[in-house]
Amino acid sequence: MKHFIFALLAVCTLSLQAQVKQYAADVHKGENGNVDLPYRYLAPEATPRGVKYPLVIFLHGSGERGTDNEKQLFHGSGLFLNPVNQEKYPAYVIIPQCPEGKTWKRDDVAPTVISLIEKYKNLPQVDDSRIYIIGLSMGAYGIYDIVTRRPDLFAVAVPICGEGNVEKLPVAKDIAFSIYHGDADQAVPVEGSREAYVALKKAGCKNLRYTEFAGTTHNSWNPAFNTPDFLKWIFSKRRK
Repeated sequence: MKHFIFALLAVCTLSLQAQVKQYAADVHKGENGNVDLPYRYLAPEATPRGVKYPLVIFLHGSGERGTDNEKQLFHGSGLFLNPVNQEKYPAYVIIPQCPEGKTWKRDDVAPTVISLIEKYKNLPQVDDSRIYIIGLSMGAYGIYDIVTRRPDLFAVAVPICGEGNVEKLPVAKDIAFSIYHGDADQAVPVEGSREAYVALKKAGCKNLRYTEFAGTTHNSWNPAFNTPDFLKWIFSKRRK
């Protein structure tokens, strides 16, 4: 058993190292007392002049916080390195890293995330009507907060096993939401996603999906990422 665990860790480490090499590294400077955010980014393989591409923001969970600008690639980044997905869904992808001891919801972190998004949004190659934000656990909490700060920015929000302020969520009703959670999650109770779904539905959100995985604990991002139309649904949406 011990040998199996070491072998699994070795495979995970090699996988992360491969992803690190393919995502370029940068740091986005916070302003007015806001924090600096290390981040990784990926561009489409080809960018012909005049063609615009979606922008995807991925917010990691609490276990990937830090300053190494690598750990945040552990979950989710492989989706956008899959050659089939790169061909079907070319996009600019940015994956920031939240500092230790902080969360995406903080007033010194969320504005920096938003300014990073705006930096890429203003690139001539980016389609600003197709900005998609995906996040898991702490990242999903961040999504619910950030979309209420700037509901005008996003076409799609995909919070996985998170919780939001249901009183604020109605301002984000024009965003398309696909919410995922495991019903056996003991770290973030499933009621948080259920309540977010109900709040958005009552507010009149017309593009709203909720998927609950029976018997799944906190790692509901694994079945979510493997949902057959996970990326297809996201990339079909455009902000009106």
